[in-house]
Amino acid sequence: MLMDVENHSLPRAAAFFDLDKTVIAKSSTLTFSKSFYQGGLINRRAALRTAYAQFVFLAGGLDHDQMERMREYLSALCRGWNVRQVKEIVAETLHDLIDPIIYDEAASLIEEHHTAGRDVVIVSTSGAEVVEPIGELLGADRVVATRLVVGEDGCFTGEVEYYAYGPTKAEAIRELAASEGYDLDRSFAYSDSATDLPMLQAVGHPHAVNPDRALRREAVSRGWPVLEFRKPVRLKQRLPSLHAPRPAVVAAAALGAAAATAGLVWYASKRRGATV
Repeated sequence: MLMDVENHSLPRAAAFFDLDKTVIAKSSTLTFSKSFYQGGLINRRAALRTAYAQFVFLAGGLDHDQMERMREYLSALCRGWNVRQVKEIVAETLHDLIDPIIYDEAASLIEEHHTAGRDVVIVSTSGAEVVEPIGELLGADRVVATRLVVGEDGCFTGEVEYYAYGPTKAEAIRELAASEGYDLDRSFAYSDSATDLPMLQAVGHPHAVNPDRALRREAVSRGWPVLEFRKPVRLKQRLPSLHAPRPAVVAAAALGAAAATAGLVWYASKRRGATV
């Protein structure tokens, strides 16, 4: 499916993957909503709303303005939330919740890139409390994610330190290329969303995966490959070698997973209005 094994006399290359709806079939943060409810991070009403938010996300995703409003909302909402508790909840439920929704096609691509000698990097707007352990599960070499400031008490302060979204993803890729020696012209990128156009344009081999309408139009007009991933499968059932995690090096850590969940809860409530 992929091209030849890397020529080691040439500069290194990498494969950059968006996460939600590209590597896994759902929203990485919303998938943990029941676990966050059971852990006391969100209440019953919020937990019920996340089911609707997941439907909205899967049906069409969020555009730029909606993502910006969500970011502002969740950065204030998560103030005071304990980071350690979020990480513990994710660690306890990761395999049960995430392993079954990883696309078989994405897992195969990750394996093929590694076999070809390329690093695999997950680049996600979600927080590293969620993204980093998923990256380890997938065998990713590096993870780029959003982060909030964590205070001396181990809780989120509500301030955003780094937001891995839109052009910022492309900037992170270029910084990694400079530090790791990646040749971006020979590198690959995969995403489902038009908001990731800067990331896709930053590499020589962009791919649209399960694209939204805007990205599909761009991909067709630019002659980019369009891939359809449809088969979620447990990694340990189909790919034992990939199921054993490789060390993940976090390039940009951590927006609170629970906070991101709550942000999409807010978006869902805005969509439904007074009827919610």
